[in-house]
Amino acid sequence: MTDIHSNITIPTTKVKESSLSQLDLANIRFGHAFTDHMFVVDYDNGKWVNPQIKPFGPIQMHPATSSIHYGQSIFEGMKAHRSKDGEIVFFRMDDHATRFCYSAKRMAMPEIPKGLFRKGIMELVKLDQAWVPNKEGYSLYIRPYMFATDEFIGIRRASHYKFMVILSPVSGYYSGAVEVYASTKYTRAAPGGTGMAKAAGNYAAAILPAEEIKDNGYDQILWLDGRNHTNLQEIGTMNVFVVINGEVHTPSLFEGTILPGITRDSAIQLLKSWNIPIHEREISIHELIEAHQKGTINEMFGSGTAATISSIKGFGHNDLHYEVPLGDEKSISARLKNSLQEIKQGNATESFGWVEKLA
Repeated sequence: MTDIHSNITIPTTKVKESSLSQLDLANIRFGHAFTDHMFVVDYDNGKWVNPQIKPFGPIQMHPATSSIHYGQSIFEGMKAHRSKDGEIVFFRMDDHATRFCYSAKRMAMPEIPKGLFRKGIMELVKLDQAWVPNKEGYSLYIRPYMFATDEFIGIRRASHYKFMVILSPVSGYYSGAVEVYASTKYTRAAPGGTGMAKAAGNYAAAILPAEEIKDNGYDQILWLDGRNHTNLQEIGTMNVFVVINGEVHTPSLFEGTILPGITRDSAIQLLKSWNIPIHEREISIHELIEAHQKGTINEMFGSGTAATISSIKGFGHNDLHYEVPLGDEKSISARLKNSLQEIKQGNATESFGWVEKLA
């Protein structure tokens, strides 16, 4: 069945003059630059209304806007790349839309029709396509997000929401291998909570723990489970993988406490297609330390839309530090990173149906 929202015409107001000429696309920092336009659509008492593309800029909000007070706010993160042939391609857009709708449902927010999600992004990127960097490792970061806009103080399911999409040309998220610290002081998520949703509050609660471990020389926090602070969960901005004796292990999603990463799933599917053993299971920090002591850890890495694949060169726990071998150009992490990058940029043939071109 065709989604009627995929055929709508989106009214567009263009900027008088692009700000692209003021930006050096070859030298940009992640999340600091934004394109000329943004996509906006409102949800009003059961209907999505007034979709529009307008010049990027501040939005007006009522002081009692409910998302500010009660946290009904979710987001996604995806990318558009420019291929060697100059074409603009998207990676797993439908899967990002599905995860966005799951997050909305968990946070008692309306699910946005997939056709409207896709149409808004496609039209916005088409308009601002000159902002897609033509440099290896660079991309156009796409940030869809939604927040409640009821002008009311009181905890309830809101009746009004705003869905928006903004675009940002970006370089790589991490410039090199990272070090992570497995903290027993804080908890990211517990069973029955919002760990599987890309809810804004999950990230706000992680800022203080991340600051504390950075003060101790680490780049990211390696979250442990909320029950006993024993089992690996995820890293601040990535899912985590460990290669032990040539086999890949990653924490299972079964408890609903870990964000189901799109890059995580892509890595798992690629590993299976390469006949490399991949195990989704509980992994305790004690098992990780024991494997380190035995010398059976081949490498560790994280996966995420922003980071793609990032090597982990060490981890800390209970004030002790453990160095981890870095994979060479033939390692599993290097193979995954290279393959995913080629697929995402539309430069490699893939049989999963992950990539689509800008129409």
